Amino acid sequence: MPGDVVVEDVEKVVSDDGSDRMVRLGSYGGMVRALLLQSQGDDDNDDDDESEDSAAAEETMLLWGIQQPTLSKPNAFVSQSSLSLTIDACGHSLSILQSPSSLITPGVTGAVMWDSGIVLGKFLEHAVDSGLLNLQGKKIVELGSGCGLVGCIAALLGGEVILTDLPDRLRLLKKNVEVNLGHGNVRGSATVTELIWGDDPDMHLIEPVPDFVLGSDVIYSEGAVADLLDTLHQLCGCKTTIFLAGELRNDAILEYFLQAAMKDFLVGRVDQTQWHPDYNSGRVVLYVLVKK
Repeated sequence: MPGDVVVEDVEKVVSDDGSDRMVRLGSYGGMVRALLLQSQGDDDNDDDDESEDSAAAEETMLLWGIQQPTLSKPNAFVSQSSLSLTIDACGHSLSILQSPSSLITPGVTGAVMWDSGIVLGKFLEHAVDSGLLNLQGKKIVELGSGCGLVGCIAALLGGEVILTDLPDRLRLLKKNVEVNLGHGNVRGSATVTELIWGDDPDMHLIEPVPDFVLGSDVIYSEGAVADLLDTLHQLCGCKTTIFLAGELRNDAILEYFLQAAMKDFLVGRVDQTQWHPDYNSGRVVLYVLVKK
């Protein structure tokens, strides 16, 4: 393990083209493109800030220039006008209940499914099947669980999952967990609890420290970034691996999040070649984060 990287759970590999940006982060066995690698002994905060700003700007330019999200079909894997969504995962047919009428309420987006949730859930399944990820018996906290698809898949893959969301979102979330996991034929477990970003989390969320933290479509406004990162700081230890999937709607909001996140986390982008082959979208991005 190279000595110039300040996280123990990072392996840097020089690719065939000479790039040293490909790394393994945390407990994910696949190679990801590091947005920025920080060297030990780099104490110049001004230089750090400049590097983080440049890396975030470069990343958003690459995504919008190469993936061209505006040209991809939105909601390719979901139907937000339907009362339920059926998806096959882990040998089960999952029926995810939605509340389309909730979309008329400003700020309420978690009552329907989004492509990023489908992509993240199916990525987890594919990564486990490919031997790149092991969720069996691992403590997993999902942020902004919404309809609960990602957490349900993680539980089917063997994780001990705690799905979290705001108090007014828990009724639908609990119903989906009961409908899809209540049959008992589940390798792991799933519980639902309230979590407001920025508030102190309940002790059962942080003791013991989660092995994984998951989130889909959690980067949606600049105003939520500080509370999201504060919660990630409180939940995560040095061995926690974070997977965040997001819809590419606004390059300024994503750049703002990445600038802030890279101050305390190493961030790597998972290439779409590692996603589930049937669930790729130019409108979605998937990151792995670990604490520095």
